[in-house]
Amino acid sequence: MRSAITQFLRFLATERNASDLTVKAYREDLFGMADWMEATTGEVPHPQQVSPQDLRGFQAALAEAGYARSTISRKLASLRSFFRFAIRQGLATENPAKPLRNPRRQRKLPHVLSTAEIGRLLLAPPAAETAGLRDRAILETMYSAGLRVSELVGLRDGDLDSDQQIIRVRGKGRKERISPLGSYAWKAIRRYARKRQRDPKTESLGRQAPVFVNRFGRILTTRSVGRMLEKHIAVAGLDLRTSPHTLRHSFATHLLDRGADIRSVQELLGHKSLATTQIYTHVSAASLRQVYEKAHPRAT
Repeated sequence: MRSAITQFLRFLATERNASDLTVKAYREDLFGMADWMEATTGEVPHPQQVSPQDLRGFQAALAEAGYARSTISRKLASLRSFFRFAIRQGLATENPAKPLRNPRRQRKLPHVLSTAEIGRLLLAPPAAETAGLRDRAILETMYSAGLRVSELVGLRDGDLDSDQQIIRVRGKGRKERISPLGSYAWKAIRRYARKRQRDPKTESLGRQAPVFVNRFGRILTTRSVGRMLEKHIAVAGLDLRTSPHTLRHSFATHLLDRGADIRSVQELLGHKSLATTQIYTHVSAASLRQVYEKAHPRAT
């Protein structure tokens, strides 16, 4: 089993060109299943020997351990993919994960900042310091283009087109999309670029050099961006639920609030499915309801 899982992970990385984060998630899901089976039965079975009943037991154990429904669904998807691979490799004749049903998803509305709160956050980094200029440029860029953190840290100099005011973004599955960038973000990037100091090795990359770097002049990590945001959230006095992804949620919600077409927002976010984008229509509806109840004399 573990050997088959290792083969599958290699296949994802080399044949499917999956990102490091995707491979890491599959690794945790699949080896987690193998470890559970060993702890439960005393051995790790061959893929051919795994039954739907075995995997239902694993699914039940995940639920009892308190895993979120979305996490369980992801793990089941990992199992289905793995056993499809096992069948193609002649390691199994049937997919025991196929009969398993995902737990019914809870509709949880994403946390969104108001435009006033966004304004406070964007002004939190001190503009008199290079680090502050960088942080302002990061926050402006993430909100202006609705970027994921991984997309932000993956930006290279060659991805910026200041003439047309667009950027090339590498999203999930390394799919590329073009996104417009607002004037405030461009100004913030230019101010930061004038002060930015990249180490010689990074600078030598030319157009492949990262736009945003850490204090050592090297590429930022997603965790560094998270820690940076936590600091400025405290300064701005914002809800502690605010995360880097909150800027992406706010970007989509504010566009829809102002009449943007949902399919255009889907394209800007790089969502494969429109259903993923539709969650923001519920956020907008909830916001409108709050305004209505607060303002209309006979709302309540």
